[in-house]
Amino acid sequence: MPDLPWYVYLMLLAPLGLILFAAAYKTLQVRAAREWPSAPGKVVISNSEVRDVRVLDDSREIGHRFEQRNFANIVYEYTVRGVVLRNNRVSIGEDRGNFEVAETIAKYPAGMAVTVFYNPLHPNEAVLERDLPKGLWGCLGIGTAVVLVIVFGGVFGLNRLSEFLSARLADPKVSPLVMAFGAFAVVIALFALVMQKQMRLAMKWPVVSGTIQMSDVEQYRAAPSEQGSRGALMYQRQVSYSYRFNDVDYTGVEARFATGRNSTSGWLMRKFMTAYQDGAVVKVYVNPLNPSEATLNPRIGFAWVLWLLSAAFAGVTYYTALHG
Repeated sequence: MPDLPWYVYLMLLAPLGLILFAAAYKTLQVRAAREWPSAPGKVVISNSEVRDVRVLDDSREIGHRFEQRNFANIVYEYTVRGVVLRNNRVSIGEDRGNFEVAETIAKYPAGMAVTVFYNPLHPNEAVLERDLPKGLWGCLGIGTAVVLVIVFGGVFGLNRLSEFLSARLADPKVSPLVMAFGAFAVVIALFALVMQKQMRLAMKWPVVSGTIQMSDVEQYRAAPSEQGSRGALMYQRQVSYSYRFNDVDYTGVEARFATGRNSTSGWLMRKFMTAYQDGAVVKVYVNPLNPSEATLNPRIGFAWVLWLLSAAFAGVTYYTALHG
């Protein structure tokens, strides 16, 4: 095994540790909820709604941004000690939006009688489902094994690859550069392939009519530099549109794949926005497997740039290997 500092392995395994911690915490919540009493209830509202979700974003000065996501809004009433209460939490699990919206609405239609599990200490806290998805820990176990193999196998493999290249290069000292440039070339090429595959699939998605709700440019401050100086003012495209698919209303927030481009030029961003006017009727390509995912334009116009970058890094890799 390569002799790397312990904190390198810690950084590599930190995301896995956070996932396992979150799963363990949620399991404890489920065990507590199993002791909650139940009360008969009734679904009074069953529809979709858009909510603002806070998302971590270290590229911004404030460290986060807000995204509009689709949620199943299942409002139910129940009575505890003579008091009529309302809640709209379905599961003990975390709902981050854009997931099984139509399925949840179909499962809990308005007027349906339900069993409500509530916290006896805080009756306003309630759920309709108090079990984690079946096979969760089995999937996490398999995922943990895969991650461990990738991390330790990858580190070991990179070390062996470096030794292999050092023995065959004119200048063994450039082997880290050769590996780095080669890795960049491969990663960029894979990214381009994935994006093009996504584009081809999206071109076959069903098309429905939609309406532009908002077309604007967001201004925000970028994160400070490593030297501590304040970040530049950045501008990012924002396009919000509504559409209906299989009798469920949704809101989309991206006009095309990889819309999240930003610039220090607000004028440039506003020039790109002229194609979308508030209230305009547009064609929306909808993913039938997850209707919360949609786009106004499935084409990716800059894929050739990725291929060009991949070829450039491949050329630099070849030149460095030959000439050092």
